[in-house]
Amino acid sequence: MQVSAMNAAASPVAATRGSATWRLVTIESKLCLRDKVAPIWGVGCPLIVLIILGSLPVLRKPLEAAGGLTIFDMYVPVLIIFNLAILAMTALPATLAGYRENGVLRRMQATPVGPARLLTAQLVANLAIALVAMILFLAVAGLGFGVALPRHLIGFAVAWLLAAAALLAIGLLITALVPGRSSASAIGTVLFFPMMFFAGLWVPIAQMPPVLQTISHYTPLGAGMQAFQDAYLGHFPSALPLVILAAYAAGCAVIAVHWFRWE
Repeated sequence: MQVSAMNAAASPVAATRGSATWRLVTIESKLCLRDKVAPIWGVGCPLIVLIILGSLPVLRKPLEAAGGLTIFDMYVPVLIIFNLAILAMTALPATLAGYRENGVLRRMQATPVGPARLLTAQLVANLAIALVAMILFLAVAGLGFGVALPRHLIGFAVAWLLAAAALLAIGLLITALVPGRSSASAIGTVLFFPMMFFAGLWVPIAQMPPVLQTISHYTPLGAGMQAFQDAYLGHFPSALPLVILAAYAAGCAVIAVHWFRWE
């Protein structure tokens, strides 16, 4: 009887916690859309770049050295990574750092929300936006410019999830430590451009010197691109890039929760 009573008492508490987390996720998702930073910069900007590049005939000529792929074909996964990087380095830190700067986090500190629940809500909200953007990019590239889907869809899905988790965890880490929007924007920008370089946005990874190629493979975007390329070629991504992405995701998330600042 006593055990049953304890279980009955625990169930409403667990349900309340779960529903509170879901409500927080819903609210943060609405605020992300209302703030317009993530939709405009994280989705609109990469999509415009995708359409512009796809409209250039010189980028859509098959290359024998690339197995018949075009330069545009190779840029589609780069732009998917580009979308994740903008969300993680720009939109997410600006939102939560803005909360801290405006005193919202200080007021939330007195509630049972907790850093883990708040950061999870932001992670889920931005992950949903990134998922919509990725599907939109693949649809526009395929229907508008004839770019084939990744040949190994399951491998691509795993690579994308780990890349998204790794980059958003880095964004959460920035958010957990900086005092306000200006600091978050500065740090995010400083990290964004080197990361995009090692992802092959300006120079394809295969054309980099050997030293830079090695460095690229151990960066989150470089590892993500390596996993994407494996999936596009029809292979399940090799273990090393997936392990690197998982390590970034877990490590940065744990540090972000541990060192989170309310003020």
